[in-house]
Amino acid sequence: MSPPRRPLIVRLRNWVGDVTLAVPTLRRLEAAGFDLQLIGKGWAGELLAGHGWAVHALPKTVSERIALLRRLKAQSLAVDAGFKQRVNALCLPDSFSSALEFRAAGLRALGHAHEGRSLLLARALPLPRGLHALQVYWQMGDALLGAAAPLPTSIGLLVSDDDRSQAQALRAAHSLPARSIFICPFAGGTWAQQDKTWPGFPDFVARTLSDFGLPVVVCPGPGEEALAQAHFGSATVLGGVGLGVYAALLQDAALMVANDTGPGHMAAAVGTPLVSVLGPSDPALWRAWGPGVQAVQGAAGWPDAEAVSQAVRRALAIG
Repeated sequence: MSPPRRPLIVRLRNWVGDVTLAVPTLRRLEAAGFDLQLIGKGWAGELLAGHGWAVHALPKTVSERIALLRRLKAQSLAVDAGFKQRVNALCLPDSFSSALEFRAAGLRALGHAHEGRSLLLARALPLPRGLHALQVYWQMGDALLGAAAPLPTSIGLLVSDDDRSQAQALRAAHSLPARSIFICPFAGGTWAQQDKTWPGFPDFVARTLSDFGLPVVVCPGPGEEALAQAHFGSATVLGGVGLGVYAALLQDAALMVANDTGPGHMAAAVGTPLVSVLGPSDPALWRAWGPGVQAVQGAAGWPDAEAVSQAVRRALAIG
């Protein structure tokens, strides 16, 4: 008989790329015997559906968040008598509020010593500097498990059967082959207060990407639909696609060309070749992770269209 699994309450971070880069650590903890109870943004359940983990939507208010944590604590105590005696939560965000909520709920969390959080955590780790985000999460797993392990070479994001079926139906409805080129010309947030959106993206799609002979597809997020139609009208625009279906579409795609943004991380995570167009972003800290990733960056910022075109040719194995 296998030993009972140990509940572990995990607060995810708030961006698609962060959650994607945490997947190898979450998979490692599951393999070590933890029953993961994840808390994240509403889209996190869609993104992680293929793994079968329990994903709870993050409530809007502090009181509601603490109430959720207390419910999960009570459920965990009912199945694990030793839950209160060990580190029983993992706080991936570095915010003061996230650590405070764990403490208020009576949970013993592991997280980074940052913004005065040390007294709120059961175990506070030094906040790493100069490490890639995936490595930061992986080292938190090292600390929780008490043993170091080699970094993974790929993310291994799984796609659910339901999302795969929906992706197939969506392609059929739009007469799209699985082997299409996906683009993500949008980017949320900034890097060092600079825009992460490649200025040459519209011209590159209109003048260059169509020359490769494959359909071009864009899946705009909420609020991006009008921009997609205005600047990328030559592409097939698929609006309102959930992250799980998006990942399934990407899994079968020939290639993705993206800014430094969450869908780019998703493409790499499901093993799709990715041309990641970077400007101000530091690839040492935040590049998409996987063997099929090409980060293209200019010497002083954005690359030119020819450098991106060459990367596309390499990804498609065109001589």
